[in-house]
Amino acid sequence: YGKNTIKFLRLHREGKKHVAKEVEVCAHLRLTSPQEYLEGNNSLVIPTDTIKNIVLVLAKKNGIPSLEQFAIDICNHFMTTFCQVAYVKTYVQEVPWQRLHEDGVPHIHSFICVPDGIRFCEAEQCRNGPLIVFAGIKDLKLMKTTQSGFEGFYKNEHTTLPERHDRILCGELFCKWSYGECKDFDFDCIWKKIRECILEAFAGPPDCGEYSPSYQKTVNCIQMLVLSRVSQVQVIEVVLNNTFYNVVDMKNLGLTNDKEVLVPVEAPYGSCACTLGRKKFFEA
Repeated sequence: YGKNTIKFLRLHREGKKHVAKEVEVCAHLRLTSPQEYLEGNNSLVIPTDTIKNIVLVLAKKNGIPSLEQFAIDICNHFMTTFCQVAYVKTYVQEVPWQRLHEDGVPHIHSFICVPDGIRFCEAEQCRNGPLIVFAGIKDLKLMKTTQSGFEGFYKNEHTTLPERHDRILCGELFCKWSYGECKDFDFDCIWKKIRECILEAFAGPPDCGEYSPSYQKTVNCIQMLVLSRVSQVQVIEVVLNNTFYNVVDMKNLGLTNDKEVLVPVEAPYGSCACTLGRKKFFEA
């Protein structure tokens, strides 16, 4: 049991400069005894309102140095404070506020919400067990208007999809990775590096791009690039929900539409998912 959607804005002031971080937290506990379920005995139950207040107090006392560290702080607090807690899991996601810039100069106290992917993390721990940390990015919408196709696929009497060697590749990406054994990582730096890997693998070189034969191959390229460049990542999951575009037929309007006006196909949409990890992690 626990408390969901604990939302708050944490401000840190460095003189006139303000640092703002708005987050949403979910904190769930499992107790050493199920007596509240089986017997109606609430003597060990930590009220969810108390859970909420603890999260807010930790934000006040410790700040939010990184999403991952804040999630770790919450787990550590419940494990060290309450002997009846057998397991704790914390989820934290961030509202994507970015500092405003005017003529390249960062503003000291103004921000803009930029929906270019939502950062999140999870931390979970069993009593006498290791602390496990996950991180990720979701709702990241990506598109490239060429250098993508889909050919040579299996066909039977139910196949109506034509082969395409030049199409738009567009989708909403979810990516989650595991750090394995939690160490003193620079979580902010690692998250930014992984995000850069995602964008690079999806788009290819800026002057020419890179051909994608399928959504599946693009997913794999993202995972392989992250694992090759970020040694702290042990397992990475990627889900790409696809958006398809159809060229509008303008012959009746007396126009030739050479893939200049397209409309999105709202539903149904495709989805590709894959989990990839280092061999030593799975063997362990």
